[in-house]
Amino acid sequence: MLKPFKLGAYELPNRMVMAPLTRMRAKAGNIPQEMNEVYYTQRASAGLIISEATQILPQGLGYPNTPGIHSPEQIQGWKKITQAVHKNNGRIFLQLWHVGRISHPSLQPNGELPVAPSAIAPEGKANTFSGEQPFVTPRALETEEIPAIVEQYRQGAKNALEAGFNGVEIHSANGYLLDQFLHDGSNQRTDQYGGSIKNRARFLMEVVEAITSIWDADKVGVR
Repeated sequence: MLKPFKLGAYELPNRMVMAPLTRMRAKAGNIPQEMNEVYYTQRASAGLIISEATQILPQGLGYPNTPGIHSPEQIQGWKKITQAVHKNNGRIFLQLWHVGRISHPSLQPNGELPVAPSAIAPEGKANTFSGEQPFVTPRALETEEIPAIVEQYRQGAKNALEAGFNGVEIHSANGYLLDQFLHDGSNQRTDQYGGSIKNRARFLMEVVEAITSIWDADKVGVR
């Protein structure tokens, strides 16, 4: 566990990788703050830190007080964290996130419906500022909307570079937006993003291509 390990572009000092852990500790504006800096600095001795999931745009928000990477203030907040981790000889990747239907209108810009591959409500309840609320039926993304979200992933990757991260991880698991497109239970589209496995994976592949236009592929991961 304590021996060096080569992962992509990096020679890690040990095999301990800190998993992304949602903490909901960002301040107003979903900006990382001082307690986040302390939290990550305390863990800098890990071979690699994967940050908590971080939304790429306001529409991607699914929980109160989770950090973003789409505003200048958020970038500056993360920059303080990466500098502190690096000062303590650590390495940190940013996990890029869009929750899709795992949200609630109270968390969305202008109280809009969350978006998803298809208008199918998830089971369970959403975490909101007023406690748990039943999930609503989301709005299915129009085909022509998807390239703009791909571009937002690319911009998020660019913002992560500006913020001083060592790499990025694309969050495509746990029932969030990219994962929703992969599964035929949540994706019942009839366009080029639905139906076959190849079509359902198209969105993720476009995101990977966009992000690797910013980062070398050996500094990009997919969960």
